[in-house]
Amino acid sequence: MSFANEKTAAFCQSLGIEVPLICGAMYPCSNPELVAAASEAGAIGIVQPLTLSYVNAYDFRAGLRYIRSLTKKPIGLNLLIEASSKIYLDRMNQYMEIALEENVRFFITALGNPQWVVRKVHASKGLVFHDVTEKKWAQKAIDAGVDGLIGVNRIAGGHTGTLDPEKLVEELRGFKVPLVCAGGVGGPERFKKMIELGYSGVQMGTRFIATQECSASADYKNAILKATSKDIVLTERLTGVPVSIIKTPLAEKLGFEAGPIMKFFLRNARLKHWARLYYSLRSFRDLKKSIKKPNPYKDLWQAGKSVDDIEEILPVAEIVKRIRNA
Repeated sequence: MSFANEKTAAFCQSLGIEVPLICGAMYPCSNPELVAAASEAGAIGIVQPLTLSYVNAYDFRAGLRYIRSLTKKPIGLNLLIEASSKIYLDRMNQYMEIALEENVRFFITALGNPQWVVRKVHASKGLVFHDVTEKKWAQKAIDAGVDGLIGVNRIAGGHTGTLDPEKLVEELRGFKVPLVCAGGVGGPERFKKMIELGYSGVQMGTRFIATQECSASADYKNAILKATSKDIVLTERLTGVPVSIIKTPLAEKLGFEAGPIMKFFLRNARLKHWARLYYSLRSFRDLKKSIKKPNPYKDLWQAGKSVDDIEEILPVAEIVKRIRNA
C-alpha cells in the first residue's frame, strides 16, 4: 500500500483489518453476502440491521451468524440512534446487544447522542465511530466518548453533509481521533488523495452497490454505471432530510422538496423528531407493501458523486485489491 502511514496503520490495527476501507452500511443494499465479501477481502463490511432483518428477511441473530459462516474476519454494525421514539431506540439497543453477544466489536452510530452505545460497547472492549458533518457535532460525539469520527461530506450518497472533504478534514483533524472520509470516493486515485489529505481511512458505499455480490437490482447498478456527478441530486422526500439520489423520471415527478407542512415540522426543533419518525414509519409501510406487490419507490436510487469513477460491475475482492495496490 503506497499510501500507508502511521494513521492508516493504527486504524487498521484497531479494527483488525488489512486495508483502511469500510464498506458502508446501506439501506436497502447491505445484503449479507456483500458485507461478508468486503471483510473477507481485507476491508470491513458494516451490517445495516433494518436491511438484514426486513429487506433480507433474516432473524437478526441468524443473519449475523450467516455472515460469520461466510467470513471469520471482523464485521461492524450501523446504528441510527436518533431519539424519535422509545420503541425504535429499544430495537436499536436489542440489535446492539445481540451483535455484542455475537462478538461484533465495531459500531458506527449516526444522528443521535452515542453515549449509551459507547458505554455498553466499551464495556465489551469494542469501538464506536460516529457520523458527523461538521465540527459542532464532532465535539458532541467526542464528549460522548467515541473512538473515531466518520466525516460525511457533501458529495456522499444517501444522507450527506454540507462541506467538501478537503474542508471537513481541516475542521475535524484537531480532535486527535481516527477520521474516516465518507463520500466521493469511487476508485483508487480518489482514495489515495483522501489519505494524503490526512484521513485515516475511507468509507465507500456507492462503489460497493455496483458489485457482483450486492443484491441490488440490475437496473440500480446500471443506473450507477450510466450516471455522472451531474445526475446526483438531493431530495427530502425519502427521509425528511437531504438524501443524494440519481435523478430519474420518477424522482422528478415526485419532486425534491418536502411539502410545506412537513417543512415546518422538519425545521422546528421540537417537532423535527416526529417528522422523521413519520418518514421512517412510511418507509416500513412501503417496504412491507413491496413484499406483496411492486415497490412504488423502486426507481429512487441513492448514490453519491463517486459515480464518475464507477464504470463496471466488479467483484468486491477486486475493488479492495485495487485500493490495496493504490
